[in-house]
Amino acid sequence: MKTINFKMRYQILLGIALLVGFTSCKKSNSNYDAAGTFETTEVTVSAEGSGKLLTFDVEEGQDLQAGQVIGSIDSVQLYLRKKQLLATGKSIQVRRPDVQKQIAVLEQQISTAKTEKKRIENLLKANATNQKQLDDINAQIDVLGKQLDAQKTTLNSTNQGMTEDNEGIKLQVAQIEDQLQKCHITSPISGTVLVKYVEKGELVMPGKALFKIADTENMILRAYITSDQLSQLKIGQKVKVSSDFGADKTRDYTGTLAWVSSKAEFTPKTIETRDERANLVYAVKINIKNDGFLKIGMYGNVKFN
Repeated sequence: MKTINFKMRYQILLGIALLVGFTSCKKSNSNYDAAGTFETTEVTVSAEGSGKLLTFDVEEGQDLQAGQVIGSIDSVQLYLRKKQLLATGKSIQVRRPDVQKQIAVLEQQISTAKTEKKRIENLLKANATNQKQLDDINAQIDVLGKQLDAQKTTLNSTNQGMTEDNEGIKLQVAQIEDQLQKCHITSPISGTVLVKYVEKGELVMPGKALFKIADTENMILRAYITSDQLSQLKIGQKVKVSSDFGADKTRDYTGTLAWVSSKAEFTPKTIETRDERANLVYAVKINIKNDGFLKIGMYGNVKFN
């Protein structure tokens, strides 16, 4: 009889435990519509110049502002190359011919010849000279005019070539200045340094990763929903987000639905949905302003209504 009572009590207690567990699970599932993990915008900053890393004031966990200079790459050779190009440009300017001065002699000769022509024409009218002298001075003026045109063409071509050479020098100087600017390492966004890949004194090349930074002020909750929940959502909608700190500790936030995937995917193993039997789900992104407590990889729940 005692054995029967013990079995009955055990079955009753087991039934109550299962009922409580089921009720608790159902209640827990009804507290949110979707679940996911927090992530953020991460940027891996790479070197754009080559040379020795002279300064690199970055530590993991450090907060940086967008545009903040945090390091520099050796740029002595680039600077010397720029100085050389500027000197070449100056030498081109010094060698540029002065067209007006170069043709001044010919213009004076032509002017003198034209004066002589008028004198000969007056003498010819007075029968004091012959036609041959007039023809000779006309031929001389014609030759001097052609020489003047040829010299102008040559000088203008020389000037044009020097102008183009000088423009090429200016473009090379602009390229050097751009490379010099890239020797200054700056933070592309405001955020927190996650990983530091190099140290001061190392040799870096373009494309070599220097550090990774994340915008921890603006977090993103990537959650997953079932197809029957799509009708409840629209971009820009405000939703309630709860972060899970463990030991039943949570914090509530107001988020904004920023993106809904257009393609279904299989439910990630680490994510629970309202209907755990769902195989195909849609990813959504919810933007949340971080108050300093949210961390990358932390779990969060979403309530749409």
